[in-house]
Amino acid sequence: MNNKTYLTTDELSERIKYDSRTIRERLKDSVLLEGIHYFRPFGGRKILYIWETIERDMQLAAPSFGIPMANGDVCHG
Repeated sequence: MNNKTYLTTDELSERIKYDSRTIRERLKDSVLLEGIHYFRPFGGRKILYIWETIERDMQLAAPSFGIPMANGDVCHG
């Protein structure tokens, strides 16, 4: 069973609070990659985004507020 949530560009826009146009023109193919974050069902023009993958990668890319230290630790000020 497939437990993935597929979203259109407009639905993704509502979830991540980016304009649909920004997703299409700036994020698609630079941050959101075909085959990882989205796919084209049946080889068509329509794009479906995979929410779970996008959500995971947004969390991984979240900035950490800290100063990296030589021993590998992070100083949180």
